[in-house]
Amino acid sequence: MQVLERIRARAASDPKHIVLPEGEDERTIRAASMCVAERIAKITMIGLEQTIRDRASELGIGLTGVSILDHLRSPDLDRYAARYHEARRAKGVTADEARRQMTDPLYFGNMMVRESRADGSVSGATHTTGHTVRAALRCIGPKSGFSLVSSFFLMVLRDTQFGGALIFADCGVVINPTAAQLAEIALASAGSARALLEVEPRVAMLSFSTKGSATDPLVSKIVEATRTVREREPELFVDGELQVDAALVQAVGQSKAPGSPVAGRANTLIFPNLEAGNIGYKLVERLAGATAIGPILQGLDRPANDLSRGCTAEDIRDAVAITAVQAQALNLHRQ
Repeated sequence: MQVLERIRARAASDPKHIVLPEGEDERTIRAASMCVAERIAKITMIGLEQTIRDRASELGIGLTGVSILDHLRSPDLDRYAARYHEARRAKGVTADEARRQMTDPLYFGNMMVRESRADGSVSGATHTTGHTVRAALRCIGPKSGFSLVSSFFLMVLRDTQFGGALIFADCGVVINPTAAQLAEIALASAGSARALLEVEPRVAMLSFSTKGSATDPLVSKIVEATRTVREREPELFVDGELQVDAALVQAVGQSKAPGSPVAGRANTLIFPNLEAGNIGYKLVERLAGATAIGPILQGLDRPANDLSRGCTAEDIRDAVAITAVQAQALNLHRQ
């Protein structure tokens, strides 16, 4: 858990303002209290204030230092609706639809992030991933140079031979990416590795083939994606197509891909599709006893993250810490 401890410490070193739109959920209440007590972030919870305070009192939880916002009574509701309408009317959104959308706490919370009233948002404890991603994408939008929002899992490993943690992408959002989309996922994941693992990314574009050992359109897609990544970021250590053992095991990498800057040393694994990614992260989680943290969203202009509906308060606390570190990295990048 040293990786998570470092992330929490980094978040506490420069606390960011994170909004939790599902403020009436018990786990969110517990997480908000933990975040403030540990100084991980400044927290705003969205919901009915009396409901939240009554629930916190029943649970024996103090909310000193936590801001609570009833978005339906907020003076910003109409302004956010107008801003949302302005941004989305080319997509056919009417003024009435924009105002109705702002009554959804996830949309309101992400507009707070868009309007720099918060540094990031965390939701999904009571909403689906689809709802959470749509709210983030429609309100915040993709960052410059990107057209895709994807996700990754931070895999914290018991075995330190692989560095203690790896980035797995995309295991939660993009079902069957094209070569161009795979390239965007790889570039975003490299940025995530820099921000969260504080390492030089070594990105492996995974396949069932290594360096032409098999011929198939599925392999060609990985080769094309790798070429696109190199064109867009020539200094990035990226290689593909690689089988996962060639990516991770030094002896196998030297044998199958001699001279590769990535083979045997990868810390960022890009799966060819969601099916492979989802199976891969769950195998590592269950068979190797790894801790899987995510899906964490990437490719957005500002941080907004998803939760599993089976999450614990501790999971939410850690998602807040990760979101805060993403916000720190974004601020450094923009300075």
